[in-house]
Amino acid sequence: MIFEQLFDTKSSTYTYIIASGKGREALIIDPVIEHTNQYIKILEKLDLKLVKVIDTHIHADHITGLNELNKRTNCTRVMGEKSKSEVIDLKIKDNEKINVENIEIKAIYTPGHTDCSYSYLMNDRVFTGDTLLINGTGRTDFQSGSSYDAYESLFNKLLKLPKKTLVYPAHDYNGKKYSTIENEKNNNPRLQVSSKEEYAEIMNSLNLANPKMIDVAVPANLKGLTLKDINK
Repeated sequence: MIFEQLFDTKSSTYTYIIASGKGREALIIDPVIEHTNQYIKILEKLDLKLVKVIDTHIHADHITGLNELNKRTNCTRVMGEKSKSEVIDLKIKDNEKINVENIEIKAIYTPGHTDCSYSYLMNDRVFTGDTLLINGTGRTDFQSGSSYDAYESLFNKLLKLPKKTLVYPAHDYNGKKYSTIENEKNNNPRLQVSSKEEYAEIMNSLNLANPKMIDVAVPANLKGLTLKDINK
């Protein structure tokens, strides 16, 4: 299997390129628009055909590469059915499966960080977007976020996955590349709570500043801007 984990230093975003082998169909999860050329070069080097590109949710800290990749490769743009994006080609439901040449990924609706947040389960690993981070969890104070929804997504969905399941988030701010469900359940300080009320109290008292790009990124990601649009 081909599994490339790439990192955007500006927004601390992880992007994933996945395929079952060289010369096969591929998918990309959570691309950042500024790195589109890098993704294309990797695809060409490995003789991969990009057929699907997925965003785990509407990002507030960077402009997605979803639309630029679609423009260049004619790949299918995929998000969960709750997404408000105006340019999605395929909206998938909770528990629906995505197939890309010998790879199967199951969508899991995990709202809380935003109301359109989905995680994606593939065999031994889960791509958790901003719902579950390494030693943290996604903030819940904008884009129709809800700490109560996040609690349900975490404790009644993600943390019920097999304990050895690898956790690959959309962001990390401390250089960590992956974790496991077991490690997060035992060591993540946000998850050491006994009730959804206790979790909500933690999240509601964070008082974080908005992401610097939120006023640009959210409208751009809803409208589906490409490099040509943002460089005008």
